[in-house]
Amino acid sequence: MTQNAATPPAPRPSGLTPWPEETAARYVAAGHWDGRTLGTCLRDWARQYGDRTAIVAGTERLTYRELDARADRMAAGLADLGIRTGDRVLVQLPNNGAFPVLFFALTRLGAIPALTLPAHRITEIGHLARLSGAVAYVIADEHGAFDYRELAVAVQAQAPDLKHVLVAGDPGPYTALAKVDGEPRTFADPDPADVALLLVSGGTTGVPKLIPRTHNDYGYNARASAAACELDAATVYLACLPVAHNFPLACPGMLGTLSVGGTVVLCPSPAPGDAFPLIEAERVTHTALVPPLIPLWIDAAEWDPADISSLRVLQAGGSKLSADLARSIPDDLGCAVQQVFGMAEGLLNYTRSGDDADIVAVSQGRPLSEDDELRIVDADGREVAAGEAGELLVRGPYTLRGYYRAPEVNATAFTPDGFYCSGDLVRRLPSGHLVVEGRVKDTIDRNGESVSAEEVEAHVTAHPKVHRCAAVGVPDPDGEGERICVVVVPDGETAPTLQELRAFMLERGVASFKLPDRVESATDLPLTAIGKIDKRSLRAGLGPCGQA
Repeated sequence: MTQNAATPPAPRPSGLTPWPEETAARYVAAGHWDGRTLGTCLRDWARQYGDRTAIVAGTERLTYRELDARADRMAAGLADLGIRTGDRVLVQLPNNGAFPVLFFALTRLGAIPALTLPAHRITEIGHLARLSGAVAYVIADEHGAFDYRELAVAVQAQAPDLKHVLVAGDPGPYTALAKVDGEPRTFADPDPADVALLLVSGGTTGVPKLIPRTHNDYGYNARASAAACELDAATVYLACLPVAHNFPLACPGMLGTLSVGGTVVLCPSPAPGDAFPLIEAERVTHTALVPPLIPLWIDAAEWDPADISSLRVLQAGGSKLSADLARSIPDDLGCAVQQVFGMAEGLLNYTRSGDDADIVAVSQGRPLSEDDELRIVDADGREVAAGEAGELLVRGPYTLRGYYRAPEVNATAFTPDGFYCSGDLVRRLPSGHLVVEGRVKDTIDRNGESVSAEEVEAHVTAHPKVHRCAAVGVPDPDGEGERICVVVVPDGETAPTLQELRAFMLERGVASFKLPDRVESATDLPLTAIGKIDKRSLRAGLGPCGQA
């Protein structure tokens, strides 16, 4: 790939690869970066919105003033434990009232939350604990019939820097998060240009990466998203996807909603049985789903007695939404659909309320910021002709310049002049909207999660009955997106069954969303002319999941 030979800035001790000084100054001058920390943002919102309801979580309701006060007390309690500015804290919480309090307490203290998902298990959490050098790990006691305290035992054995395990609920042998409390005091503000939080990458390689987001860039991410989505103080946002994920956290999500004085309702899951009663009770106006869940909502809306007529906008993102499904949502759910295409690494694209209906159906939106710089290039790094598909490269005021502590990855994931190589194949319409055509990198979009085929293959190949294998995405017959099919060359007469493989991977501590949905046996795997597994040929011989 032909690239500019500029030298990227050296990473800071915090693991951040900063923007060049002249670029940072331009973002400040444009008003994108306002010099506030996320902890200061909450302080400002509490002054502005006071007794308005900020958070609804089960039976708990917190005003802006109460959320701010709770964050102050927890920040003091964390400091009393010895957690300091720059310390990393691994956070694995479901959508409950502890999450927003902890999030703002950490950012106010200047400690850095590394936000993991409830579905992660020892394979992912152990790696992330070691990579981040986390000094504390915050978990729920149990969620979804899984005991996170048992996971914590295994994580501590792998991560020597981990001094504290804090538990929302019954702490068992650990410390109750509810007891992390102290008299409020003033802490020095962290540098707003430094790391505020770490997000987990969707995964295109064998292990997840950490994505550093700064106070400046992530605050802009949330505020600009709220403006693009036309949120205001009357907005009631239902966070039913895991709130630690970038999409429901700040696109515009929890942070964008709080920035305009709206109310965030935390829902334990996106299942209609959990979400619909909350939409009715709280008069929810906005929510976000991954496309595979939308047909489930449409089916449920036909028989569920809950009144969901308050819902005005359903955001769809995380994988590509089909045009037919997009067109059906206004009639089937009684609300507008907003397509969202983005990445935890930065760039966000939204369809807007004034867009033509056909644009909303067929495109995944246009860039959020006027300072988002996009290139669409071929395999040699040359820009493609207008309207042609190519790999999306991007840089801008909220797109990272380097992964956290990953110099080898950064050497290939970024051009020398700072463009992030997204791995997404897109084409640009004359209107500036993007249409996502697929991925350059080998990933499977399963239920809105980007699953590394390489990682699945590594675990499957470790099974004693497997000689070689290939993991590919096949169409999901029940909705949008893909399911994981593993084609196995057995080491012996028979391949492992699907049940055997899934049990084997669970025993290895793999997150459940990475488990195969289908196993096929083969005597050999087809190869391309240069000796790589020909996954295009494999897919061509496989029907939708459940079909031979």
